[in-house]
Amino acid sequence: MTKISDLFTSFFKIGILTYGGGLAMLPILKREIVEHRQWTTEEELLDVYAISQCTPGIIAVNTATYIGYKERGIAGGIFATLGVILPSLVIICLVASVLRQFMENEILLHALAGVRIVVCALMLNTVVTMTKKGVKDTLGIFLFLAAFLLATFSPIPIVVLILSAAVIGIFSQKLPKTKSTNGGSEK
Repeated sequence: MTKISDLFTSFFKIGILTYGGGLAMLPILKREIVEHRQWTTEEELLDVYAISQCTPGIIAVNTATYIGYKERGIAGGIFATLGVILPSLVIICLVASVLRQFMENEILLHALAGVRIVVCALMLNTVVTMTKKGVKDTLGIFLFLAAFLLATFSPIPIVVLILSAAVIGIFSQKLPKTKSTNGGSEK
């Protein structure tokens, strides 16, 4: 039961500290789930995160459900998921009850503008971290640039880009590997 309460508590903390959506969540997930709790590796977290982006639902919920399930089965998945969504539910209910009264408040508007800037920085941090871990070779650089350009400048759905990259990754592993030579001798 301790592990289940740890799952709930950790994901509750992540849920309460995550502003700006899924991309802003990755640095907090990394700190709590990989470094502090050691429930997964950074590489596995990035894989789970990538899969969570292309499956239906909220990235935070998908990630919490996976980690919880991995650690303690169905009960772990349920409690991790409840932990990550409960702060949002409470905050949304509180904000909705008083929002109209404060929407014209300049202090609140400036505070929200400041929060948006920090969220952008967190998202950039996530992009840099994922790029360092994911782009490892020439094919990775090509896929990264192609996906970025297509996602930014074309109407192609993101899921098509992700599935296409997966297929390319699978087929690239099937290609024969060439051995490096240095003056005719193998390294």
